Amino acid sequence: MNPAAPFFIDTHCHLDAAEFDADRDAEYARAVASGVTTLVIPAVSRDNFAAVAATCERYPGSLPAWGLHPMFIDIHRPEHLADLRAQVETQRPVAIGEIGLDLFVSKLDYATQEFFYVEQLKIAQEYDLPVLLHCRRANDEILKHLRRIKVRGGIAHAFNGSPQQANEFIKLGFKLGFGGAFTWPRANKLRRLAVDLPLDAIVLETDSPDMPPVWIGHGRNAPGELPRIAQTLAELRGLDIGSVAQVTTRNARELFRLGSSRGAL
Repeated sequence: MNPAAPFFIDTHCHLDAAEFDADRDAEYARAVASGVTTLVIPAVSRDNFAAVAATCERYPGSLPAWGLHPMFIDIHRPEHLADLRAQVETQRPVAIGEIGLDLFVSKLDYATQEFFYVEQLKIAQEYDLPVLLHCRRANDEILKHLRRIKVRGGIAHAFNGSPQQANEFIKLGFKLGFGGAFTWPRANKLRRLAVDLPLDAIVLETDSPDMPPVWIGHGRNAPGELPRIAQTLAELRGLDIGSVAQVTTRNARELFRLGSSRGAL
């Protein structure tokens, strides 16, 4: 890697997912070659804690987040919260996540989602960890609980709310995650947010294998796409990619309390 080249942190990447089983090594190598020095790998259920742990052990610069995702409430059980605590004790994560609420998928029982979200906020508070938030069509509900249960900030992953909601997250110490969704030319609201929000409030993510950028279409996303996502952000804001890389990487390092070398290759 060219030491003068920009480097990036993918703050949300499911490299453990089955979609990468055939070529995970190659996609990791491509990400590293493109300047992605750190990948945060969020868990989604107790059942994939082991896969996330194995991925982080195999690939330098991969850091775990432990959490119970709202879209998997059918398999979560209250006792899994004790397993989550045990996992945090066994392997300290950089965050609790992926957690939150989803009001887009109608079949997901809201009360159950809310129970697991609130209990995981309490765990994040207990261990003084930031949270990685899934907040699809649920920003106000997410914020309501964040005002009540104070945590050490985090990331509103795949943020797609209003400027007012963005400001409320920022007031609570949160960063806003931007990935492939804003690269689509018709994503006018997201592109305005990408331009208007303070760069100090933005972090980059891929959500691989999901949330593909426009140049992939509906194919599989991968962490190696992050520099091109950053380039799109730079072009929209009239900045050079080096500036975007420097600020967004600093934002992520401060949020996750990464030292100058932790997580870097």
